[in-house]
Amino acid sequence: MNLSFSFIIPVYNRPNEIKELLDSLRLQTYDNIFEVVIVEDGSTISSEEVIGDYVDYLAISYYKKPNSGPGDSRNYGMARAKGNYFIVLDSDCILPPQYLVKVEKSLREDFVHCYGGPDAAHESFSTVQKAINYAMTSFLTTGGIRGGKKAVDKFQPRSFNMGISKEAFENVGGYGNIHPGEDPDLTIRIWNKGYKTKLISEAFVYHKRRIDWNKFYIQVNKFGMVRPILNKWHPETKKITYWFPTVFCLGLLGSIILAIAGFMVPLYFYSLYYLLLFIDALRKTSNLKVAFLSLVATAIQFFGYGYGFLKSTLYINFLSKKPEEIFPKLFFS
Repeated sequence: MNLSFSFIIPVYNRPNEIKELLDSLRLQTYDNIFEVVIVEDGSTISSEEVIGDYVDYLAISYYKKPNSGPGDSRNYGMARAKGNYFIVLDSDCILPPQYLVKVEKSLREDFVHCYGGPDAAHESFSTVQKAINYAMTSFLTTGGIRGGKKAVDKFQPRSFNMGISKEAFENVGGYGNIHPGEDPDLTIRIWNKGYKTKLISEAFVYHKRRIDWNKFYIQVNKFGMVRPILNKWHPETKKITYWFPTVFCLGLLGSIILAIAGFMVPLYFYSLYYLLLFIDALRKTSNLKVAFLSLVATAIQFFGYGYGFLKSTLYINFLSKKPEEIFPKLFFS
């Protein structure tokens, strides 16, 4: 395939973020022309003025539309893009200069119709952002594959850093209206159409994620809530490991109760886990404060996801209603 790339970037009230992303796109070492499709998703704080500063340096296609969520906005952008291979990014990402070179090289060596890349913490990130990045990517938490693990049978790309061919997009029909959860839903439907996916570990991005603990909790809580919905839609993808954060939190609660009653052994195992987590975070970040905050981020991640997963599992299985009726805030109309 003669590859022609179009970046697809929905943006909602984040002109400062899109500026940083566009700066990184200007610095790409890729020799050929690529398109940048920006979809303003009903923003009340427009990015148009910021984007105007880059039209002489990048091939930008800019669209405005009413707010309908990131999935629909990505579909909107891909339907209008001029390239034959789409790269979907979140607006809070920054690309290293070699990103597109690495993507093209990997696709020419082993072409797939869909790929995903990992994320990393930029040196400019705050200590909280670095701690959250560790919790979301570490193999010792629920990050694992998102941190760049190579030994996977089927890699599930995430749309903060995801590529999909025009052929696959048109054949599958793009993203659904659930959010979050639109990424794995799309990937599963891509697999069901016979397309392969892969991880391009060299094609990483710097992903800012949430900048405070409350926003981070809301995010991971929603991740937990959508998983049982995806299990219901795609029962062949159910995994016992999805229960891990819930079991972890219930086990910790039980360990504390047993410790109060004088039986300390289970709590010792939890203490050992957090010690290993701290050592690993310190080794990877070389920052004592980030290592301590990584323990906080992991606790929030486990509780937020675990509680959301348990609540959603009970509601989905015992209420005679559709997921859209039970959790309307997880869906865009």
